[in-house]
Amino acid sequence: MNIGLSMPLPAYKVNAAFMGSKAEELGFESIWYAEHPVMPVTTTSKFPGNESGEVPWTYSHFADPFIALAQASGATSKIKLATGITLIPERNPLVLAKTISTLDLFSGGRVLLGIGAGWHREETEMMGGDFDHRWTQTKESILAMKEMWTKDEAEFHGKYYDFPPVRMFPKPMQKPHPPVILGGMARNVFKRIIEWGDGWMPNRATPAMIETSRGTLTELAIEAGRDPDSISITIYGQQPDLDVIRSFHDA
Repeated sequence: MNIGLSMPLPAYKVNAAFMGSKAEELGFESIWYAEHPVMPVTTTSKFPGNESGEVPWTYSHFADPFIALAQASGATSKIKLATGITLIPERNPLVLAKTISTLDLFSGGRVLLGIGAGWHREETEMMGGDFDHRWTQTKESILAMKEMWTKDEAEFHGKYYDFPPVRMFPKPMQKPHPPVILGGMARNVFKRIIEWGDGWMPNRATPAMIETSRGTLTELAIEAGRDPDSISITIYGQQPDLDVIRSFHDA
């Protein structure tokens, strides 16, 4: 079991290089940066993290995760650099593939790609995403990026992304690519992980939920011919409480 840190936001006076360096010095395994490029002033979307549904003011002050992680990478040597999460439907995979592979190469293979499809309809749509089919769009984007990460000449033909043969270098340091870790508690998340992911990152989960879900994920992996140990589980959004951490370890 490894322990990482979700970076405090906003962080105007505590920069990513300092936080990454200090976290590495203290023995943490990873640092995680979240993403929201913009927050619409008027919205009908409800924030899933509290009872009121009101979006915290901090959500309009998020730093770009890849720039923050790049700053941290220059001040560290071994701590893993993670997105927790990046919103795939809001980014062009042709550009994102390059960003991720460059960060992975320059950091010596330390990127963990935590991904999500988003919960904020207005944000997703103004950034070019198809909110009602955002996980279908996310799958296409990841598959398109995998083509670019693993092939000298890559092409992709889908509903959302369609491009002829292209060359995209540099390739990521990690082979075949950085781990793709799916966030969320959606009904089909395990199916998606087995089919095209490398890990699961539930938010605000309980130890009992993890214990049950681990069994389900193991069964599905075996049925699909995958090694269950190749699929990681990252527990996100927990308080720094030793008893809680021990409960997750036992689960």
